[in-house]
Amino acid sequence: MALDLSAIRAAHVRIRPYIHRTPVLTSASLDARCGGKLFFKCENFQKAGAFKSRGAVNAVFSLTHAEAARGVATHSSGNHAAALARAARLRGIPAYIVMPSNSSPAKIRNVEGYGGRITLCAPTAQAREETCARLVTETGAAMVHPFTNEHVMTGQGTAVLELLEDAPDLDLILCPVGGGGLLAGTATAAKAVHPSIKIIAVEPAGAGDAARSFAAGHIIPLEHAATIADGLRTTVGEPNFAVMQRLVSGVATVSEEAIIAAMRQLWETLKIVVEPSGAVPYAALLENNLRVTGQRVGLILSGGNVDLDALPWMMKQP
Repeated sequence: MALDLSAIRAAHVRIRPYIHRTPVLTSASLDARCGGKLFFKCENFQKAGAFKSRGAVNAVFSLTHAEAARGVATHSSGNHAAALARAARLRGIPAYIVMPSNSSPAKIRNVEGYGGRITLCAPTAQAREETCARLVTETGAAMVHPFTNEHVMTGQGTAVLELLEDAPDLDLILCPVGGGGLLAGTATAAKAVHPSIKIIAVEPAGAGDAARSFAAGHIIPLEHAATIADGLRTTVGEPNFAVMQRLVSGVATVSEEAIIAAMRQLWETLKIVVEPSGAVPYAALLENNLRVTGQRVGLILSGGNVDLDALPWMMKQP
């Protein structure tokens, strides 16, 4: 299967009965602060609380009956885990989920609520991959990788199709990047629809592997992630990086202080719940990493799953 516009459009048709078409919000006050016209694609309102439902549903409903019968498996810090558990429940199959031991309690509860069978592991990429490989061997489940699976990437690309329908003629799209599934789907769809559009990836400086890799021209693995944006604590995937090199104009990094300030402003101004990973694109504008005066800018608010007992502005930062 190719990652292209036709595959993303087909995915949109496939998943439409199982997802929300999320709204695009605007704010005159946020526009005034940044100097551009901002359009926020609110995937925090998505099923299971994040854009991950798009890719998970597309992957699960693309399986044959024989493949699906043995269930699905993945490793994830939370949002893909919950999305896959939900998609598996929709199809009536088991979901085996490996989660790092430092996952947000709220995200663990989310996965459990959708019936995911959780196995905790050490919070390292190696532990996640090894534990998940063992589960796949034991159960025969189909592996649905959180960002390198092509059905996942095509599903994630459906969000920007909706954004461009609701907010046409955008000059720029700001997209968070962790593993790069959302970025790969977004860049592929957006550049196919509007070749002149500019795509900028945004990530925490404390998990800045994508920026370093993009500058070097090859993947530099993330050795240590020091960020509250838990959904972005992973090294960009190889197929995702290849798309990034072809279609993305640059990668901006943002401080923890900017992420927290952006998250709080979005809560206070848009009156919506956005998690740290989802606030990262707006943080780039707050920190003046990007100048957008006079531009029409799309920002993907990737999710809204937060622990309300541990909001970052209530916690003492290290």
